[in-house]
Amino acid sequence: MSPSAWLRGSRRPSWLSDPKVLRTEVLGGLVVALALIPEAISFSIIAGVDPAVGLFASFTMAVTIALVGGRPAMISAATGAVALVIAPLNREHGFGYLVAAVILAGVFQIVLGALGVAKLMRFVPRSVMVGFVNSLAVLIFMAQVPEMTDVPWPVYPLIAAGLAMMVFFPRLTGVVPAPLVSIVILTVITVAAGIAVPTVGDKGDLPSALPVPGLPDVPFTLDTLTTVAPYAFAMALVGLMESLMTAKLVDDITDTRSSKTRESLGQGVANIVTGFFGGMGGCAMIGQTMINVRVSGARTRLSTFLAGAFLMVLCIVFGPVVSDIPMAALVAIMVMVSVATFDWHSIAPRTLRRMPLGETVVMLVTVVCVVATHNLAIGVVVGSITAMVVFARRVARLAEVTAVTDPDGATVVYRVTGELFFASSNELVGQFSYATDPDRVVIDLSAAHIWDASSVAALDAVGTKYAQRGKTVEIVGLNEPSARMHKTLSGELAGG
Repeated sequence: MSPSAWLRGSRRPSWLSDPKVLRTEVLGGLVVALALIPEAISFSIIAGVDPAVGLFASFTMAVTIALVGGRPAMISAATGAVALVIAPLNREHGFGYLVAAVILAGVFQIVLGALGVAKLMRFVPRSVMVGFVNSLAVLIFMAQVPEMTDVPWPVYPLIAAGLAMMVFFPRLTGVVPAPLVSIVILTVITVAAGIAVPTVGDKGDLPSALPVPGLPDVPFTLDTLTTVAPYAFAMALVGLMESLMTAKLVDDITDTRSSKTRESLGQGVANIVTGFFGGMGGCAMIGQTMINVRVSGARTRLSTFLAGAFLMVLCIVFGPVVSDIPMAALVAIMVMVSVATFDWHSIAPRTLRRMPLGETVVMLVTVVCVVATHNLAIGVVVGSITAMVVFARRVARLAEVTAVTDPDGATVVYRVTGELFFASSNELVGQFSYATDPDRVVIDLSAAHIWDASSVAALDAVGTKYAQRGKTVEIVGLNEPSARMHKTLSGELAGG
């Protein structure tokens, strides 16, 4: 990537010239920072590390990606998907190996980004994207369920009040984000009235100082590399998958385009920085990104940078105050995010009646896989494979063969229409009348296209069967790419 492309967007940012934009970005970053704290602590627990490790990762990821990422306003921080990948490594080998894996994962992401892995996003169908969004909404809601079970009864009216404020407050004014108003009011109520409900402080101790850079405490040997490499590569793939899908989602919401290659490289840089500061690594956070972009209306890198900066300020300077925030306030925000994220139009009866069955199946498969595994990357991969199978079956049926015999009865012309590839060409051989056809056979491919070796092999097999009966076959009408492939492969394939 050229320096000019990397530095694109270095023009005077809009928040410097528009006070409204500045206010939106600052308040959006503050809301995200408040929402990040319990999430980061929870993911630290999943990874089996101290809560400060997740909070440091969220700080360094957000600040770094704000500078080097390709998608403005997207939030990157410690995530559950990454925590699940590296938890076994930490459990079996220790924290030093986890940090080494985070750094190596960043290197892998830079390499994959440079190789153009972001271009693979074009092969993700819309039905998979819809399934991705819907499963994300389901996972966000499911993550809140533990905060709503076996809790004191005041939690429920607090959640209801938080939801009501986020629904009705924007109708009064949009100057201050409704989630921030909800957090402040519910915190004041619970503290002033002495209501005993779970708070952010119950999740774990907040750090009291900034992270210090250093090298991972591991032996720098080949054994260490072979130990951490599989986990690092898995983390790199999962992180890129979630980040690129989230970037695509934000592109759609904001009607803007972003550089997926720069985002891939930026994720790698952010994880390397995070590893050297002793963080657990991460990737794009879809829930927090939706808070920032959809709920708060942020659109620039400033909100992402401030989310990380405010996170550390809140932990180090205002730790006691932040610890008193009721979890009910944050649960209400995430429930609202899940409702806003879900594509309700995709499951409307009118949509389902008009949508091809295959598209609906792909969407459902994606949702089921993600919800079952709690891994968005697995769902996207399985959904994309399902979509390819559905597409192949659909296209295979479009290949047709029709025969017309000349009046003199000496020649028969077979006209092949459609796309010839492994799925459609397998049935091609059986659509000719070898025994009863006249001595001269013409196969007209002017309305067809040869895509692979399977199709060439099938045409060779047809020719062989006619030759065994002393009949000649002529293939006509090939377009240039098809003719080139046929000329190169015909007669060279086993069994041809």
